[in-house]
Amino acid sequence: MTSRRQFLGQASGLAALGTLGTAGILAPTSAWAEDKWPSRPIRLVVPYPAGGSSDIIARLISKQLGEALGQPIVVDNRPGANGNIGAAMVAQAGTDNHTLLLCDVGALAISPSVYTKLTFDPNKDLKGVAMLAYSPHLLVVHPSVQVSNLKELVALSHKQTLNFAVTAIGSAPHLAGVAVQQATGAAWQYVPYKGGSQAISDTVGGTAQVLMNGMLATWPQVQAGKLKLLAVSKRSRMALVSQTPTIAESGVANFESGTWQGVMAPAGMPDAIVSRINAELIRIIRTPEIRAQLAGQGAEVVTMSPAETGKWFGTEEKRWAQVVKAAGVKLDA
Repeated sequence: MTSRRQFLGQASGLAALGTLGTAGILAPTSAWAEDKWPSRPIRLVVPYPAGGSSDIIARLISKQLGEALGQPIVVDNRPGANGNIGAAMVAQAGTDNHTLLLCDVGALAISPSVYTKLTFDPNKDLKGVAMLAYSPHLLVVHPSVQVSNLKELVALSHKQTLNFAVTAIGSAPHLAGVAVQQATGAAWQYVPYKGGSQAISDTVGGTAQVLMNGMLATWPQVQAGKLKLLAVSKRSRMALVSQTPTIAESGVANFESGTWQGVMAPAGMPDAIVSRINAELIRIIRTPEIRAQLAGQGAEVVTMSPAETGKWFGTEEKRWAQVVKAAGVKLDA
């Protein structure tokens, strides 16, 4: 039986709760939700086909990330529109807090300048979680193409038709190719694909003769002798391919490009959850075994905090806007 003193004490406690109002009740509920997160499998959207740079990294980290967070990580490939279809899915996920995007964030930074009918605003609808890795572009050709350097490739482009495979019109590899073309006077024809893996496949098969794509996904085909390497897009030579000149050395002064692999989240995801994901991602990507796997394929581990990732994204968006304007590239889709 409840004594009068116990009853008054309970009533007093309830009255105190009442004075807190709605905010006082919701705050513990929100904190409880974050404490219980994640409550179901997390969907990691890769907005390109399987086999590309983003997909490779997603599958490298997904098992360990799932173990660290206590729920499985489901890699979900959603290719199309240079990554914008998958990115839009994540941007529109709202506050479900169980959807992430792993992509070439440099390519994502280009999209607002290229696509006139983009259904989302990366700056407003997404937030940075972490930067993970950088991989330069490789300029490669099909082995049947009788050239050994960029100068010879440019000369050949004026004698015969050369199909230049790119992940998409307006993508980072496409704009990198445009920059090289403008600087050298090359005359190749661009052929767009839904992602790097498809562009690689068609170049290996000979449908396309020239390709510029992320080293992480392209290097294995070079090692297998299925593609011939002409130049690297990093400003300085890479130890892994130290005998291969940079594009800058090959006549395009100060040239540098590549893929920046990072993770983004819907803008509504709480900062506490974002910080937790960032900490686990950086811990995992820095482990010796994953770092070694990436280095062996030409990717460097480059990590950033959520704030640093967001700042980097804003800077890249402005930089690429100028490049896109100069190139006159605009797409409706």
